[in-house]
Amino acid sequence: MNIIFAGTPEFAVPSLMRLLGTEHRIIAVYTQPDRPAGRGRKERPSPVKMLAQGHGIPVFQPSSLKSAEEQEALKSLGADLMVVVAYGLILPKPVLDTPRLGCVNVHGSLLPRWRGAAPIQRSIYAGDEETGVTIMFLEPQMDTGPMLLKVATTIKPLETSAGLYDRLSHLGAEALGDCLPGIENGTIKAEKQDESLVTYAKKLEKSEAMIDWQLSAAVLERRVRAFNPWPVAETVYREEILRIWLAQALDEKSEEFPGFVLPNRKTLDVATGDGVLRLLELQQPGGKRVNATDFLNARSLNAVRLGVAA
Repeated sequence: MNIIFAGTPEFAVPSLMRLLGTEHRIIAVYTQPDRPAGRGRKERPSPVKMLAQGHGIPVFQPSSLKSAEEQEALKSLGADLMVVVAYGLILPKPVLDTPRLGCVNVHGSLLPRWRGAAPIQRSIYAGDEETGVTIMFLEPQMDTGPMLLKVATTIKPLETSAGLYDRLSHLGAEALGDCLPGIENGTIKAEKQDESLVTYAKKLEKSEAMIDWQLSAAVLERRVRAFNPWPVAETVYREEILRIWLAQALDEKSEEFPGFVLPNRKTLDVATGDGVLRLLELQQPGGKRVNATDFLNARSLNAVRLGVAA
């Protein structure tokens, strides 16, 4: 098959690598325009673009595919199939109708659960015990298309979005490879999604990052894990923002005020609205990420209550 690949972040790289290892021809890669990144704010190519260029694949970076000119340019490539993985741009119906065999997508959840922009993070935040990847045909509506293959995996204890993101990217690449023969010869059967089971994974907002210590330790642990690597859970410590990269809910009760650091311990344990949350990895403004032991060794936290100004 002649395949167009559309993807942008690191999540899409394993899928492109998987396609490069097949007998199919990657005739073009579509990825988002270069964005400013890093301290110097220099424009940086996407991970997908760098991989494509390393293999001599033509790269296209339109800011939109809504114009007739861009749609005609894509059509002129003569693709049999378009594979879309975390591309980040909406594909209008004329684009979806262009490849002879349609457009397929690698989605980071077990559809119809967690349609939308942040399925990996929302699955952790919700306390799901398992998630996975879905290979599906694309339709004009977001994540509504018929499913070709679903592969499940257990969410590990203390697993963050960063770790799960990496695992699902490779799981999705293998699932994509498994689907290609059936797509090519027309033998693969597509399953319609059950609309009664739909949940939506709304985009993460920076405003969600601030910890509310009135919540339970279990909920706060999931929030910390879900928001690593972005937007990173945070609290107030002596009038400064303290970022919390990793934490663990303990099987322990406390009568202290929520946010109060439990005294006389060698671990950094904080009372919550229900239970105790152990902070494991922290970062102060302008500082590096440190483990809680090093954080405690450098300062006294007796009679400290997080989440409020000193």
